[in-house]
Amino acid sequence: MTTALATTTAVFTGIGVTAPNGLGTEAWWRATLAGESGIRPVSRFDASGYPARLAGEVPGFDPAEHIPSRLLPATDHMTRLALTAAREAVEDSGASPDELPPYSAGVVTAASAGGFEYGQRELQALWSKGGQYVSAYQSYAWFYAVNTGQISIRHGLRGPSGVLVTEQAGGLDAVAQARRQLRKGSKLIVSGGVDGAICPWGWTAQLAGGRMSTVTDPGRAYLPFAAEASGYVVGEGGAILVLEDAEAARDRGARVYGRLAGYAATFDPAPGRGGEPGLRRAAELALEEASLAPSAVDVVFADAAGVPELDRQETDALTALFGARGVPVTAPKTMTGRLLAGGASLDLAAALLSVRDAVIPPTVNVTAPADGALDLVTAVRRGPVRTALVLARGRGGFNAAAVVTADD
Repeated sequence: MTTALATTTAVFTGIGVTAPNGLGTEAWWRATLAGESGIRPVSRFDASGYPARLAGEVPGFDPAEHIPSRLLPATDHMTRLALTAAREAVEDSGASPDELPPYSAGVVTAASAGGFEYGQRELQALWSKGGQYVSAYQSYAWFYAVNTGQISIRHGLRGPSGVLVTEQAGGLDAVAQARRQLRKGSKLIVSGGVDGAICPWGWTAQLAGGRMSTVTDPGRAYLPFAAEASGYVVGEGGAILVLEDAEAARDRGARVYGRLAGYAATFDPAPGRGGEPGLRRAAELALEEASLAPSAVDVVFADAAGVPELDRQETDALTALFGARGVPVTAPKTMTGRLLAGGASLDLAAALLSVRDAVIPPTVNVTAPADGALDLVTAVRRGPVRTALVLARGRGGFNAAAVVTADD
């Protein structure tokens, strides 16, 4: 690794959010600190015939208010949410991509599947009416890389770009890839994840995994680390973040939320082979890269699967690293549901705002675990937050960990 690659520091200068409990960063953050949940009965389609009937849906989103009319026929609901978050993030950063050197600004996003809702609609047209009724936009509107493409076009970001497909871990993996591009010489990368597939096709795929909660009470359906945990609730949305080279950001006088101090990704052992899951190792490697001891961590934003076996694995990883009740642990995603590839990037946004505002958001609807292993934050805690560890796991054995710190 060259000296330039080793010394480049990535900082966060912009945040954009579309979440089930708030449209826009500050609206979402106020709701999160107030413990307001966005989980409610599904409204985007008739879910009455399905065993799972709750979702986290972005409230009050009228795409015509946020998206140019020419893009409406060509974009899935998920992409419209991503474009809205990206615009907020770029504006929040104060950066002008068109003033940067050519090809020095790009986009790296995470996805789980792509525009399922759009794809379902066009497949229904194909089956019921014939190929002449299928939109030509279907060729890319369903594609898992579509958010990267549409964001890059809208903001003139012609530099290194890409997409990561590691389900819930994707929001961290994308940001790490953005940092790699900064280390290679890029000045600015728009990154993160916004996802969603609240439609019959996407719903069936989620149900097939066997981990969705079928509880109909929104306050009892998603209870990570609780004895009553019975699965998770699916949501839509996420966060888009602007990462910049620290020196370039300071040269233009940018406001900095924090820096990406460490990151690591690991894989779980193959099914049936035994061995410890890889989450603890990911957290250790991320802290090692950040040159921080576990004692330096002020809060952990947990993956919080809501599945008893997976929650126990995460609890074991945290107690092995920090000791019993060794660090405050929170999971504000109990207010949004699991957002697929958008979940971890939303947790990153929460971690950065925790640093900014010296506050830890709560895990709602859950009481402290009876075994006393975790110091679960169930009400807002105020006090200095300088280092946060964000954990994420994706279906298929993906683990990711990121360390964000205050910018000195």
